[in-house]
Amino acid sequence: MNEFAKQEYTRWLQNCTGETLDELRAMEGNDTLIERRFGHRQTFGTAGIRSIMGAGIACLNDYTVRQAARGLAAYLTETPGEKTCAIGYDCRHNSRRYAEICAAALAEAGVHVYVYDRLCPTPMLSFAVRYLHCDAGIVISASHNTKEYNGLKCYGADGGQMTEIPAGKVSAAIETIDLFQPVALTFEQALAQGTVEFIAQSVWQAYYDRIYREAIAPQRVREAGLRVVYSPLCGAGGEPVAHMLEKLGAEYHIPQSQKTPSGEFATCPSPNPENDASFAECYKLADEVKPDLIMATDPDSDRIAVAIPAAGGYRKFSGNEMGCLLLQYILRAMKAEGKLPHDPVAVKSVVSTPLADRVAAAYGCKMRTVLTGFKYIGGVILELEQAGHADDFVLGFEESCGYLKGDYVRDKDAVVTAMLIAEMAASSKLAGRTLADEMDALYAQYGCFAAGQTNIVFTSDEQKAACMALLEELRKQPPRAVADYPVTSVTDFRAGFETNVATGAQTPTGLPHENMLRLTLGEHGTVILRPSGTEPKIKFYYTARASSMPQAQAMIAKLEAAMKELLK
Repeated sequence: MNEFAKQEYTRWLQNCTGETLDELRAMEGNDTLIERRFGHRQTFGTAGIRSIMGAGIACLNDYTVRQAARGLAAYLTETPGEKTCAIGYDCRHNSRRYAEICAAALAEAGVHVYVYDRLCPTPMLSFAVRYLHCDAGIVISASHNTKEYNGLKCYGADGGQMTEIPAGKVSAAIETIDLFQPVALTFEQALAQGTVEFIAQSVWQAYYDRIYREAIAPQRVREAGLRVVYSPLCGAGGEPVAHMLEKLGAEYHIPQSQKTPSGEFATCPSPNPENDASFAECYKLADEVKPDLIMATDPDSDRIAVAIPAAGGYRKFSGNEMGCLLLQYILRAMKAEGKLPHDPVAVKSVVSTPLADRVAAAYGCKMRTVLTGFKYIGGVILELEQAGHADDFVLGFEESCGYLKGDYVRDKDAVVTAMLIAEMAASSKLAGRTLADEMDALYAQYGCFAAGQTNIVFTSDEQKAACMALLEELRKQPPRAVADYPVTSVTDFRAGFETNVATGAQTPTGLPHENMLRLTLGEHGTVILRPSGTEPKIKFYYTARASSMPQAQAMIAKLEAAMKELLK
């Protein structure tokens, strides 16, 4: 055990009481666990903090949550004037407790706090920040992580996740605050004195009304008699998604085991709709009710994934596929309804499929590509808004099942997306088609695009050093080919330019600098290496294009094998 961990553990023993003290005493003698919990501090970044819940400076608990909230309060109150903050939370263990701790810590510093009276999707927090004209926002959630995790994410006055500069200031403020500084104001006291107030039901209704304005042809859902199986995966999406499906006139069914919010996630231990396993309960119910459409949202309802009945089973769409389907539907439907802007703009992350660029081009839509993280998509919306062209924004998406239509929030929103997907499926049904038919038509027109991803979680400092060394090696000496596919260009996002291998010509990326590298393999595909900003891992993203899907998937397998060989 290192000396720092030993000192911190002792300090916690001396300052903690109750259940926390019992937990600390239970780990006595377990040097490995103590070093994991006390050997390093959490880093507050643009994604806030996220970790397992438990005692220790490396974990999420009452002390570290309060310290982070006090750091945000210090940042907000460093300039004169009244400050306000909105707070939301999801279904996870301790989420409401942490929300109340944050509210009290902010109120203690003189910040007026609006907090949701029940769990809500992350995008509803973004909406509340904008609607209530707050200076900041906090959401308590660990997104799609397993039940041991929770997190605290901060938002700016625009409703988007904090960017690097303000997040850095909050992080610096956190460092100055003693974890064990006494509590001067409880949540109940703050409520009684009016410095904390619950967000009114009228804000919920305003959110619903604003989402419905993003519908293009909502009447088609009722006309098609659309049948839907939907699961909130025990999370916050149940109430708002059900509300929108009812408003559309869809017949919907929710798996009973995943209807009630629960931090246990008993029937979906990995509550990530990207994973096929998370759809198991939906498929069981679908076998009974025979739906047209199957959807699931993650615990904080900012991501959504989709499947449909197909060939005696079910076909689940990837995040990339759904992004392309939504983009084509929105552009086509808006054009048919006479609602398409003169200069439409779509936005996707750099790791998302290039098929979307081709779909956009077919409709005269400009595609903007940004770094990974929805805050960058929000940044494009802000640019358009400031230029007076917010209505030009038609869709933003990330391959990880995050989508947004509309400028009312600055984060991905599974509620508006569920509405649009239902509308899209209904339109296809009325035309005697399915979403699978629509997707296959895109592949037939533009080529078959496949994607893959390898996540390497660091289990030791040595492994982390090896992965980061590989990234630096590839940056300095890129390979001539990957799996026999020639490397035609190398994009170093940290340096901020793309280099043409044949000519040596360099082109600026025009994007913020980030420690990420892309190897382009001509028209065949790409390999991207990107260290995670929130978790101890490095991600490898692969794309491939071929004349058939089996060929494209075989290319992905070859690229993955080649990169694994390099890692050895």
